[in-house]
Amino acid sequence: MTNLAPQRSDFGETVPGIDVPVFDERAVRASAGLLFVVGFFGWMTAFYTGNFQPLRGFGALFLIEMMIRLTLNHRFAPAMALGSLLVRWQRPEWVSATQKKFAWWLGFGVAFLGCLGFGWLGFPAIWMLVLCGLCLTLLFLEAAMGICVGCELQRVFSKTPPQMCPGDRCTYTPAERLSAPPTNN
Repeated sequence: MTNLAPQRSDFGETVPGIDVPVFDERAVRASAGLLFVVGFFGWMTAFYTGNFQPLRGFGALFLIEMMIRLTLNHRFAPAMALGSLLVRWQRPEWVSATQKKFAWWLGFGVAFLGCLGFGWLGFPAIWMLVLCGLCLTLLFLEAAMGICVGCELQRVFSKTPPQMCPGDRCTYTPAERLSAPPTNN
């Protein structure tokens, strides 16, 4: 009897029958949604009250989350672990780990710049709201619409074409839209 459970690779999971390391897109989207909710609360608090402490906490949490995903193992990252738990009853949708690695480095970079700006650089509050708003927009696009901006950027900047994209984005070409509605004769 063969073991069909995913195994850990250098980055991602190795699934029998799939040639590249992968992640479960459903768990990734669930974790993005969880992070978005926490970050949106912090952003709204900072915007309406001027109290940036919850937003600073979110920035630190997000930075640590991305660092754990990129260096240790995605299973140890709190939001990813909770997201995986929440979708454990759903069929996994495997996507290539290469694109997710690029996207998570992008998230790490934005979070690092945000934490650096809040701390040592002392960026003005409006800059921090804009930077955190960008991060929240990326999280929202991932969670709500399945659009991985990091994956799209990886497509543009990588020498090798991506494979196993979320929603079959790598291979799917939408049909052309009709310019006028069909007429009934």
